[in-house]
Amino acid sequence: MKKIIFTIVAILIAISALGQSVESRIRAFAVREYPNDAQMQEYVYKKQMSAYRYMLSVSDVEVKGFSIREYPEDYAMQKYTYDKQVSAKRYMTTVADVEVRTIAVREYPADYSMQKYTYDKQLSAKRYMGTVDDYEVKRIALREYPSDYSMQKYTYDKQLSAKQYMNAQPNSAAKNRARQEYPSDYSMQKYIYDKLESG
Repeated sequence: MKKIIFTIVAILIAISALGQSVESRIRAFAVREYPNDAQMQEYVYKKQMSAYRYMLSVSDVEVKGFSIREYPEDYAMQKYTYDKQVSAKRYMTTVADVEVRTIAVREYPADYSMQKYTYDKQLSAKRYMGTVDDYEVKRIALREYPSDYSMQKYTYDKQLSAKQYMNAQPNSAAKNRARQEYPSDYSMQKYIYDKLESG
């Protein structure tokens, strides 16, 4: 019985020491943030302590680990990151486009916020690419980036702009040479044309 009581007391002392250690680390953090402002130090201290207690209560171990790795000394940023990641993780379970989800997860396997951002961006670009009407330019974009709708959209817009630019130029040796050098790349045609014209 005495041994059990001694063990419990030892655990309580260890927890108390750990708590003091956390408090002193947070105090030091607050001083580093605002070395000449006692009022802001107190504000940061309270905010950090609140976030520290919050992080003790969270349930998603995977996301908690990610948040701690991102901000090992900043509990407020751990809390912010945790909440953002958990929200994005839930969002990613609701998305409908499996192909686009695969792209997002492949790009950011351990970062749900970036998965959400990438999913939304790729899905928007995929929808955009479904509406474009210059099939020649679309083929260029698809050939360049077969598995990346965002880059397809970027490439399509850039190539279409360059195609329209080249079509508007008068026939000349510079235009003929640019087209011969890059028959399937309007951006490079424009680059070569402008370079030749500027002498």
